[in-house]
Amino acid sequence: MLEETTVTCPACWEEIVLELDLSGGSAVYTEDCSVCCRPMTVRLTLDEEGGFEVQVESEEG
Repeated sequence: MLEETTVTCPACWEEIVLELDLSGGSAVYTEDCSVCCRPMTVRLTLDEEGGFEVQVESEEG
């Protein structure tokens, strides 16, 4: 199941839309910002009721 969510890039502070694949369960992966192209770590956490939480952080320390 695909879901879209809006997050703020930790590098350029622009709001971007991420397309999340919820069928794989909770995950941690790297994705490049669609505005500034800098990498960020995306942490997707699913709960038992089918909800989800997304956190992003810069990979540039």
